Amino acid sequence: MPVNYRTPAPEELLPVAGVRLGVAAAAIRKLDRHDLTLLALDAGSRVAGVFTANRFCAAPVQVCRRHLEIGSDMRALVINTGIANAGTGEQGWLAATETCAAVGRLLGIDDRQVLPFSTGVILEPLPVDRLIAGLPSCAANLAADNWHAAAHAIMTTDTLAKAASRRIENAGRSITITGISKGAGMIRPNMATMLAFIATDAGIAAPLLQQLLQEAAAESFNCITVDGDTSTNDSFILIATGGAGIEFADAGAAGYEALRQAVIDVAVELAQAIVRDGEGASKFITVAVEGGRDSAECKRVGYAIAHSPLVKTAFFASDPNLGRILAAIGYAEVDDLDVDRVKVWLASAGSEILVAENGGRAASYREEDGARRMQEAEIGVRVDLGRGPARAAIYTCDLSYDYVRINADYRS
Repeated sequence: MPVNYRTPAPEELLPVAGVRLGVAAAAIRKLDRHDLTLLALDAGSRVAGVFTANRFCAAPVQVCRRHLEIGSDMRALVINTGIANAGTGEQGWLAATETCAAVGRLLGIDDRQVLPFSTGVILEPLPVDRLIAGLPSCAANLAADNWHAAAHAIMTTDTLAKAASRRIENAGRSITITGISKGAGMIRPNMATMLAFIATDAGIAAPLLQQLLQEAAAESFNCITVDGDTSTNDSFILIATGGAGIEFADAGAAGYEALRQAVIDVAVELAQAIVRDGEGASKFITVAVEGGRDSAECKRVGYAIAHSPLVKTAFFASDPNLGRILAAIGYAEVDDLDVDRVKVWLASAGSEILVAENGGRAASYREEDGARRMQEAEIGVRVDLGRGPARAAIYTCDLSYDYVRINADYRS
């Protein structure tokens, strides 16, 4: 079960002017489930994207990058689940481009104005004929209030749909931000086996939109890990339709900071939801690292802790074998780290205890206190490196028996 997360109700997901969504059951891999989603965007919408760092990136990622580089005004996104269309060579590229062409014919737009996305099993061919056959049902289903259905239609091993909305006021007008994401395993930074789509009805200049997207990714989807694997299809898309009648040309524009924070808040909520629904997860863990020379150093330490199978299994068992955390800090490639200045705390339920200082176990630490905190569903690890002003937070989960079971059965 997800750790302290529920899918918002349909009425909690606010429509974004300029975006319509439709879903269909196309039998991409399984029968009797919605597995195809179409987003239609009003003319003039601007779209920015960041994608996986995996060199074996999927065909739809390659096509998305190409279409965004061309600079055509994007008018549609198409998303299938079940088959990732990754590791499929030229056949995969052709399937992705055929998908774009079919959407273009259906909506009367250029195929270069379509962005394709796939998620699911790698190294299997995409049944593009079934996908294309399902598109008319998606188009017939297009509606502004279909975010809830779309959040369900993009799921793979997720146990529940992930979505979030915000509304802010600017100069007497409302601006809406709504987003959906999917992902539960193969989750690591530099994107993950995840898809995320956030839209706002604010107008945002193209360079500023890309900057905002990268800032949001840095504080959300690039701060999570479930199992340390970077997948082939990871994509995070930010859409600005301009439907609210408010345009932001640069970061100094009045009200932009509130919009920026709202977009980041939605991204963080969606990213944390992925970790809370991590495959087999029973605990949500925040690793907060402070006192670093820069944020990159803090993230290295945070990920060393969050990726460690020994740390993650200890959390699953509520075993206060916290020397594993010190070991992870020690191999985090901070070569000149003075371990005598490092402090580590364990937190839960609004309080924390000092675990380590002066190069070893804190004199005040009692193992029964650590065990009690590790039994909670939400746990915090705070690390002070004692060498600078920088900080970063990484979000992860424990590693359980169910993680192995889910991934052993994934193709069955």
